[in-house]
Amino acid sequence: MKSNFFDDVVDLVKLIPYGRVTTYGAIAKYLGASKSSRTVGWVLSSQSIKHNLPAHRVVNRLGVLSGKNHFPNLLYMQQKLEEEGLIITEDKVLNFEKFFWDPNKELTL
Repeated sequence: MKSNFFDDVVDLVKLIPYGRVTTYGAIAKYLGASKSSRTVGWVLSSQSIKHNLPAHRVVNRLGVLSGKNHFPNLLYMQQKLEEEGLIITEDKVLNFEKFFWDPNKELTL
């Protein structure tokens, strides 16, 4: 059965551990489409509510909450991450490298 990129993004985002974050690019790279990070963002903005995804755990390559405009309010993403123990300053995950979950290292295809 041929996989569907959208479904693969949904399935992968469900695996992001509590208290950790990953990036649009890391998701795209893991799925074999390294130039598709914007598409990952589009999938999340269109599918996160339907699939109850922890899309708040996906940030840009610098740890910035770049997707915050796609949540119910501008503080939602920050509040959810802070509930999981992360510290957010100026829309960025503090100690991003420490909390970064890289599916390319954590998972095997």
